[in-house]
Amino acid sequence: MRSTFLLLVFSFLYILTTAPAGAQSVATYKLTGVVRAASNRESLPGASVTVSALGAGVTTDASGAYSLSLPAGRHQVVVSFIGYENQTREVNLTRDQRVSFTLSESSNALGEVVVEGSGTLEQKLQTTQMSVERLTAKEAKLLPALFGEVDILKTLQLKPGVQNGGEGTSGLFVRGGSSDQNLVLVDDALVYNPSHLFGLFSVFNPDAVASVDLYKGGFPAQYGGRLSSVIDVKLREGDKQKVGVSGGLGLISSRLTVEGPIVKDKGSFIVSGRRTYFDIFTRQINNLNDDDPEYNPIPDYYFYDFNAKANYTLGPKDQVFLSGYHGRDAFGFASQGGFDFSFTWGNTVGAARWNHVFNKRLYLNTTLSVTNYQYDVTNKLDQFSFNLGSTIRDYSVRTDLDYAPNDKHAMKFGVQATTHRFGVGRLQAGASDGRFNIGSDVNYRGQEAAVYASDNFKPSDKWQFEYGLRVTGFQSGSDAYGGLEPRGSARYSLTPKTSLKASYALMYQYVHLVTNSGATLPTDIWYPSRLSVKPQRSQQVATGASFLLGDGKYLLTNEVYYKWAQNQVDFKDGAQLFVNPDLDSEFLFGKGWAYGNELYLEKKTGRTTGWIGYTLSWSKRQFPPQRGTTGINGGSVFYPNYDRRHNLTAVLLHQLNERVNLTGSFVFTSGNATTLPAGRFAVQDVFGGEVAAVPVYPDRNSYRLASYNRLDLGVVWRMKPNRWFPESDLTFSVYNAYNRRNPYFVYFDQIQEDDDAPVTGYRARQVSLFPVIPAVTYNFKF
Repeated sequence: MRSTFLLLVFSFLYILTTAPAGAQSVATYKLTGVVRAASNRESLPGASVTVSALGAGVTTDASGAYSLSLPAGRHQVVVSFIGYENQTREVNLTRDQRVSFTLSESSNALGEVVVEGSGTLEQKLQTTQMSVERLTAKEAKLLPALFGEVDILKTLQLKPGVQNGGEGTSGLFVRGGSSDQNLVLVDDALVYNPSHLFGLFSVFNPDAVASVDLYKGGFPAQYGGRLSSVIDVKLREGDKQKVGVSGGLGLISSRLTVEGPIVKDKGSFIVSGRRTYFDIFTRQINNLNDDDPEYNPIPDYYFYDFNAKANYTLGPKDQVFLSGYHGRDAFGFASQGGFDFSFTWGNTVGAARWNHVFNKRLYLNTTLSVTNYQYDVTNKLDQFSFNLGSTIRDYSVRTDLDYAPNDKHAMKFGVQATTHRFGVGRLQAGASDGRFNIGSDVNYRGQEAAVYASDNFKPSDKWQFEYGLRVTGFQSGSDAYGGLEPRGSARYSLTPKTSLKASYALMYQYVHLVTNSGATLPTDIWYPSRLSVKPQRSQQVATGASFLLGDGKYLLTNEVYYKWAQNQVDFKDGAQLFVNPDLDSEFLFGKGWAYGNELYLEKKTGRTTGWIGYTLSWSKRQFPPQRGTTGINGGSVFYPNYDRRHNLTAVLLHQLNERVNLTGSFVFTSGNATTLPAGRFAVQDVFGGEVAAVPVYPDRNSYRLASYNRLDLGVVWRMKPNRWFPESDLTFSVYNAYNRRNPYFVYFDQIQEDDDAPVTGYRARQVSLFPVIPAVTYNFKF
């Protein structure tokens, strides 16, 4: 490991010292700067900066900054961003220059919001990066949503290669990986459970989000710690010009955002919050029926979240950012018989980032972050109470360097260190009179560290490579693990409108999600690699081809991937997951495979935009006999329940006029894999006693539920400005427009002539979750 890493470092140092810009026949210079919105001075990540005559172009980073190497001379530089007017400026390069741009919003900005925001189609064709999707909050707000509640993660489910966990859930299963194998970052701080309402909605308030990048493969070396995907969420910076208020009123929640300058043009802030009001109505209903002894109270539920961000420019080379998130879900039930149950869970996240520009070729970002995820379950019955909880708290520091020695190389270096504190099980139980009390805590600590280096190398207009290495390590107590994670991708331009791409990535995951799949409520425990619990490991290769069609209006991509994973974690039957000091003994370990083909067609310009995506895929798992068990499924290969053979999505956005947008989305997927009894046999323990029917189960997940399909429709009506609300709109949506009864789960009814008659058989029954649901949301800004 050590020799390999030293070889990589020396290779990079060799490039740094032997590739001076002056070695070229024509002098080249760096054009750098920042792209911002003219209305509020907020940076625009993903904006395009191009010089068409040279076929050169880049997209701005998360801070809106760009860096472009150009030959000496006069150039027409075009800057564009969806929803904003293009800006063209002539630049005479005789030395390295810094030129910033401010873009004005387009008069028909509502209709210009597109489905894919990562630069122009031409730039997507030419970049080495593949298996990446970018979404903007503007896009998500246009699409129809359940209860009218805009959700970034549910929009990602409409992308090829991304499966949902079932009807109504926001969990993501990317290219055959489980939900805990997704790295979710908010301004570089980790979020462990990105869901509200038991997975129905995500924790991301769209008013506070600038953009979301989803990496499905070909992972850049700066990301690590998970196997299947990276979801990188960037929060908005706030208006640097004036104070503004925006928000929305929906069927189940309301939200409010305030933003404005700290010092005009130098710093800004944004605070955003939302809350549901289920509990307001349920409490009133319960109070009205409080005197009825036969009344069964309605459970109490609500969630809220709060986002805040501030930034300040210290000088021409320094800028600081502070970001925070806090969210909680609360579920409670109190019966008239004395049973009291409550369940709370949520995330608290904070991050501080310092951005420093050494020169036009070298940038530094240093981030300090803290993450705390916890849940707590409390039961109380008369004089006896029971409390169970779990937490994970992280303290992290990372430093990233971006260095561009010349127009052929763009390098990244970085280090990261994290301290984990795991509260695996916290149990308190006892009687109020003190006659019986028990308590237990199981806690672990872990330290995780990584160092990486990567280079984006463009030797010619036809070839471009991105390669790097990430070295990782993890220690919990006296147990330590480590590994090398090589990454690489390549692009070859077959023609100006056709490119071929390939990528490879090896990933390690050192923390594992322990979840009781039989529980009605989420009971998540994060557990470190220790003793016999080895880190999970995966490798993924992907190849693809991209084509520009219809004079550059359409981009067609086709990607084929294969992923294989080792040390996959599951639990033996009857595993004791809570308050167990030897939880290592409850694990089973196996391997997995996932492979498939993703076909994707998108259109980004004109009055009608959208995409069509189709995925054909397979996911498999195998857990052989071990630890005195028969393994899982007798050691035979089985499909996990999120394996879907076919997945078709289509999204359409049409600007009817300057005030009205029509939107729609359609989803079709194969049914979930599930295990159902193949039959039953009768058991009578004593002669004349009651006969019991015992189900006989076949192989795990050997049945498929019915296919899932759904059509959602929406209309966004931009209202006329008035003195109170210069910007406002009404969003009408219809979820499941043709009222498809999609399967949620299947149970079995007994067949008998009457209540006293013997059971003659069993009939399968399907439970569906959501019928057709209309919704309306009022959004405003002033």
